[in-house]
Amino acid sequence: MKQPRSIVITGASSGIGEALAVLYAAPGAALALTGRDSARLEVVAQRCRTAGADVETAVIDVADRAAMANWLARVDAATPVDLLIANAGMSAGTGDGGETEEQARRILAVNIDGVLNSIHPVLPAMRARRRGQIAIMASLAGFRGLPGAPAYCASKAMVRVYGEALRGDLAGEGIGVSVICPGFVKSRMTAVNRFPMPFLMETDAAARVIRRGLERNRARIAFPWPMMAAVWLLALLPPAWTDGLLRQAPRKP
Repeated sequence: MKQPRSIVITGASSGIGEALAVLYAAPGAALALTGRDSARLEVVAQRCRTAGADVETAVIDVADRAAMANWLARVDAATPVDLLIANAGMSAGTGDGGETEEQARRILAVNIDGVLNSIHPVLPAMRARRRGQIAIMASLAGFRGLPGAPAYCASKAMVRVYGEALRGDLAGEGIGVSVICPGFVKSRMTAVNRFPMPFLMETDAAARVIRRGLERNRARIAFPWPMMAAVWLLALLPPAWTDGLLRQAPRKP
């Protein structure tokens, strides 16, 4: 959609979600924003209202299926959703002593269940209207499992493949689906990394790339291209050639 009017963005209190909310904020736009930090979320909402948008906020854990379903039903009833950006996610790694079962389960719950909990409450209404657009936040980390962040890589691989399949499934119903695969983008999530991050992008620049890709209904919005090329090569090569190299890579905290 060139000019979606009603937009839902999860994980909008910081990072790419915040940048997208501000980018889409304009007179006539209705934004429904979620996040887990009420103070930060309200700051973002106020910036969007200043730009002329009508903004509703909700402090919800995307892993809470019932809460997400109830909230999204109310949002869609008030302003039928044109664009849903399932952006909320979390990361952690093995740099502080290994990945625990609890850590892995929490990452998978937020990054996988959170995406499903965001998409499916609005999907029946979009199908009935035969229009709408869904954007799923994956990652370049979803193309090759990295020892430093097993659950994170696995979760992003799942939502990437799920989104690509969903795009084909919904193509005949007037609903577009795009999978977003960023590299390193400045955010609270990457701020904790204690290692060099090649081609680190500013958050606002990443948001502009994403919006352009969504306006063109691109199947996959992957950036920056040098990082995409490197990850694609890693995924293409036999694991026997790359495992040793990846084991020496810095670990995410």
